[in-house]
Amino acid sequence: MKTLSDLLLLGDSRLYEVCKPVMREELGLVKGWVADLHAVMEEFRAKQHFGRAIAAPQLGIMRRLVYMNIDRPVVFINPELKDLSEEILELWDDCMSFPNLLVRVRRHQRITVSFLDDHWEPREWVLSGDLSELLQHECDHLDGVLCTMRAIDEQSFKWRK
Repeated sequence: MKTLSDLLLLGDSRLYEVCKPVMREELGLVKGWVADLHAVMEEFRAKQHFGRAIAAPQLGIMRRLVYMNIDRPVVFINPELKDLSEEILELWDDCMSFPNLLVRVRRHQRITVSFLDDHWEPREWVLSGDLSELLQHECDHLDGVLCTMRAIDEQSFKWRK
């Protein structure tokens, strides 16, 4: 079982890698990966008091997998974003991989995400506001993109108080 000490931190080269899709024959591994993601996110929440989702590459699992737990756990296998709204949000983003740094970014107000659930069933959700922003952040991780790379400008960084 992975722990908070397994969380990759800013500067780890694996955070900049593009993840491979989860293959159907790997579905048996997904349950263990999700258990690790859940355990680390809960440990992080207890220590830092934030964290709503985590992407598999943040634990060195280089697959297109996101775990979100706000009011209930949701597993996103091979998520794809589409129908990105023209309306843009501007916000201070944070990340478990650099918990004390906030980064000012722009994200789409509304998105549609297509994905497979943990039973390999296709799903499609329309998300808006903070959930839209959250899933864009996590899907960026799957493409090796950190919010530091999306900073609006060179003054878009600040320390969490």
